[in-house]
Amino acid sequence: MLKVDGHDDAILGVGKRFNRAEVWVYSVDKICQTLVERDGMSYDEAMEFYDFNIIGSYNGDGMPIFLRPYETY
Repeated sequence: MLKVDGHDDAILGVGKRFNRAEVWVYSVDKICQTLVERDGMSYDEAMEFYDFNIIGSYNGDGMPIFLRPYETY
């Protein structure tokens, strides 16, 4: 299972899909909160960083799942 470096505190659990390996499930909100607090980014900068550098860096079948609350859509 692939992990996102520096964001273990954003792990919500493990996800499983039919006939595929388990993957880590991360909280998008917690990742962005860490980027804001730890790295001094604005929220918009954190979302841009997440979009481009985290979810945008597809790493194959072991890629984690990233969860956002339904209310944010």
